[in-house]
Amino acid sequence: MSDIAKQIQQPKESWLDKLARSLGLASRQDVAMHPFRVIVDKEISDLVRSWRFKILIGIIVLTCVGSLYTALTNIGHAVKPGDPGNAFFFLKLFTISDGTLPSFFVFISFLGPLLGISLGFDAINSEQNKGTLSRVMAQPIHRDYLINAKFMASITVISVMFFALGFLVMGLGLVIIGIPPTPEEFLRIVFFIVLSIFYVALWLNLSILFSVKFRQAATSALAGISVWLFFSIFYNLIVKLIARATMPPEMAPERYIVAHRNFILDLLRLSPSQLFSEATTTLLMPSVRSLGPLTMEQVHGTIPSPLPLGQSLLLVWPQLTAIIAITVVCFALSYVFFMRKEIRSR
Repeated sequence: MSDIAKQIQQPKESWLDKLARSLGLASRQDVAMHPFRVIVDKEISDLVRSWRFKILIGIIVLTCVGSLYTALTNIGHAVKPGDPGNAFFFLKLFTISDGTLPSFFVFISFLGPLLGISLGFDAINSEQNKGTLSRVMAQPIHRDYLINAKFMASITVISVMFFALGFLVMGLGLVIIGIPPTPEEFLRIVFFIVLSIFYVALWLNLSILFSVKFRQAATSALAGISVWLFFSIFYNLIVKLIARATMPPEMAPERYIVAHRNFILDLLRLSPSQLFSEATTTLLMPSVRSLGPLTMEQVHGTIPSPLPLGQSLLLVWPQLTAIIAITVVCFALSYVFFMRKEIRSR
């Protein structure tokens, strides 16, 4: 059979095959039929195979193992006779520190923003600079599929990694100390992992927003890191200066002192790291009964017992709502800016 006849009998390439080929995939048979799934699978593959993800996951795993080793070597000293927190022995694996290495949840609060920023700072501008953005958008697919797939792929990778690390800590702790977690402890750890995913998603959406607004990937990365450094270091210094300048006199009534402390605490809660720290501390330390200053009348007569899971969730509900709200706002802004963005290469 001649070459011309072969070409005539060869089936015409569909637009979905062209989309898969433009994304670096062999054909649509290698992926799901829906174009959104095609882009999500491609983005997950690129993230997992990238060197930056391998370096970050290596750092996070090493710090996780280091914090777990510190917790296991000092868990005997953390158990005190008569302490109501001894009922939640397994949670101490995530909170104990001897001062040489921070605890597990402190590492997550420090490295989580870096993970989110690194996965999203070049989500859009790198595609535009390489010319692949206009090529993908030339296919008959919805424009919002791309940015939604970018977020879905990154949050999927983050969720799998965080659940794997959390269950790794629980598994190693179970094997070494030989004490299984209670159902309430297990649920507290699961809620802590979910909260950590939302916290990293906040920084992921912020970095995607900078990736949409700035054309250069280096500029968007520096913008994300600058915001993280401001809220991690400089914002606390600014709040301390405000607290010192507005401090009431020593002989002031108690209500003025409590009001001043609430004012400073409200300023601190404008920082996402403060919200995450308060929420994780309450979830992993059931002995925490309040997140604000208490008067002597409120403390007098209280029984020093740990809070049940439902009460702890009610206590951290404002912090969790604030983190989710900031995440949604950042994603909405990046979505709107991307839908109005000029995607043609210059």
